[in-house]
Amino acid sequence: MGPIVTYIVYGAFLALCLIGGKFKFKKGTYHEEVASVEVMKSLKGLAAIGVILHHISQHDIFQNSHTMALFCHTGHLFVAIFFFCSGYGLIKSLDKKPNYLNGFVKNRICKGIVLPFYVNVLIYGLFFYFAGASLPTAQWICNAVGLTMMDVYAWFPIVMAIIYLAFYLVFKNVKNRNVAFGIMLAVILFLGAVFCINGHFAWWHGEENWWCDWKVKNEIWWREQKVLWFNGEWWVNSVIAFLVGLIVADKEATVKKFFSKLYYIKLIALLLVTFGAEFFFNFMSAKFGYWTEFAGNGPGIKEKFITYFSQLPHVIFFVLFIYVLLMKFHSVNPITKFFGKYSLHTYLMNYVAIAITEEFIDKQHFFNKYRYFIVAYVVGVIVLSVVLGLMEYYATEGIAKLLFRKKKEIKAAN
Repeated sequence: MGPIVTYIVYGAFLALCLIGGKFKFKKGTYHEEVASVEVMKSLKGLAAIGVILHHISQHDIFQNSHTMALFCHTGHLFVAIFFFCSGYGLIKSLDKKPNYLNGFVKNRICKGIVLPFYVNVLIYGLFFYFAGASLPTAQWICNAVGLTMMDVYAWFPIVMAIIYLAFYLVFKNVKNRNVAFGIMLAVILFLGAVFCINGHFAWWHGEENWWCDWKVKNEIWWREQKVLWFNGEWWVNSVIAFLVGLIVADKEATVKKFFSKLYYIKLIALLLVTFGAEFFFNFMSAKFGYWTEFAGNGPGIKEKFITYFSQLPHVIFFVLFIYVLLMKFHSVNPITKFFGKYSLHTYLMNYVAIAITEEFIDKQHFFNKYRYFIVAYVVGVIVLSVVLGLMEYYATEGIAKLLFRKKKEIKAAN
């Protein structure tokens, strides 16, 4: 059943990439707006679907049968698309809209990122409580205020808020774009260093290699994996795409001019370089790796740094290839536009959708009895992610109207 599901999912995803596509076949012709708002929204929609499928593919039943294996290893690339689109869009808005940074913290960070994060915390807190989760009081409190992770997938808005705040401070105070890009690079690499030192759990608390003993590992809740901020390479390994988006948007005329000459040769060359960078990263990952704590030689910080820096070129070349491809080919359709509009919200509710679907199917032992329930699992997670994501979106919108009422409305109410 696994291969059939794999072919169906791959085929459906490819169809979404092609439906509504507009290709500039004529030599020397390119889309005037390479990455318009509509195109970017659809691109983020594809990435959102890719992330959901990535999370699904991490279930044991999928990994053991190698079902949807492609999605299992490409989650960071889908997230990189989000970061690229965000960086690109910010520079374009900064250049086109006067006083764009006025109210940026309130509108783009507080309303657009922080509020959905805490609505997500509230929803997940209620879900875990009614599901009978037994957590220490301190963990409930730390999760509720956001110091630790109530939703293990909610690392993305945390990193996005940090990057957006850095963008605001840098571009508000630094007029030289190249200097600003350099500072943003330093911020991104600093976040990467935080993970490389921090690792996957609080290795620095306790005796050397204490985590190798499972009984000791479970004694203190905040030492567990995915509890503290930046516990995992997924927090940092795609963020460099944000900087690529900033630079491409700023230097767009130069980038388009360069790739317009001998376009197909350069596109193929860029694709080959991207695959070469992936091969290099896979080689370095096998030799050094991120999960060095379990080698029994301490946290392995140096190995994490080597692996992290070896992955950056792959992410950079991948998002650059996507942009160059957009010069010739656009794909916009209702499904990808829908997921693009609600991408953050479907993403934030994906973990609980997986938990509910997994609990129902696993509890009934459907995977063992009926192999076709792999299909039911995929469909169930996607549908629940959408339904719960819409609920979370409208809840967030309602709270935003109460918290961020305009001054005129407040005066009128008084």
